[in-house]
Amino acid sequence: MSVQTTEYAASEIRSPASFFANRAFIYGALVFWAFICLFPIYWTITTSFKTAVDVTQGHLIPFVDFRPDWKGWRSLGLSPDSIFRTSTVRDEFIKRFMNSVITSVGASSLAIVIGSLAAYGLTRYRYHFAWFKNEDISFFFLSQLILPPVVLALPFLVLYREVGMLDTRIGLILLYTLMVLPIVIWIMRDQFNSIPVELEEAALVDGLSIWGAFFRIVMPIALPGMVAAFILAMVLCWNEYFFAALLTSTDAKTIPVMVASQTGSQGINWWSMAALATAAITPLAVIGIALERYLIMGMTAGAVK
Repeated sequence: MSVQTTEYAASEIRSPASFFANRAFIYGALVFWAFICLFPIYWTITTSFKTAVDVTQGHLIPFVDFRPDWKGWRSLGLSPDSIFRTSTVRDEFIKRFMNSVITSVGASSLAIVIGSLAAYGLTRYRYHFAWFKNEDISFFFLSQLILPPVVLALPFLVLYREVGMLDTRIGLILLYTLMVLPIVIWIMRDQFNSIPVELEEAALVDGLSIWGAFFRIVMPIALPGMVAAFILAMVLCWNEYFFAALLTSTDAKTIPVMVASQTGSQGINWWSMAALATAAITPLAVIGIALERYLIMGMTAGAVK
């Protein structure tokens, strides 16, 4: 009896130490992973305040390794001493920024509308086209992500030239909608699957139409998933470079194309490119932080039933 009591007491003594050791390991791993994920953003922001010498020598810590300078932001007309002056580069940046906003928001909104309706139909009705059933249709949408974008380059280039949509915002919006539609459909399909059908049946019994039940019952519940799908679609559209560089020339160029064009006779202007990249990722960071609650709710919908 005394031996068992001694062993139990020893286990009680060891358990707090083991608990704190496990906690320390878990949090240490999370901090290390967060450092790896956030370091590129830190490097980009600090590079926008470096001079050429600081960039080439790899200085990392402001006020320790180098003295911050507004050179990168001054080249864009966005530094404190140039923000109120006339700047053609700043006007160009604002134009490209607005092109990215219009194309990303337009394509994401259109994809949410079309994708939500398609996903709702796949979860509430049974389809049978030849050997195609609901599961096959869903997989067909997802399989479109496997196709490399370069395969579609020539067909879209010829098509857009024939219909007069080269270098237009509407052309990018339609193309980006097709690009993110499969992801939206899969996210919203899982979202609608987590909503009990009995809620809609009760609404129909109370006199609502199918559309009424969808807009008044289903959509409010599925709103977090829609927000999550919208954010993900917007991020993909905002960062898209290949088609933006291929199908635009002057009027509809976006921020990624402008970032990639920061080269001069002496090579890449890292400070200007970093300042542009910092200005480009800031809106997405703000949106992600502001809508974090909806993003987490939407991404975890259907995980627990």
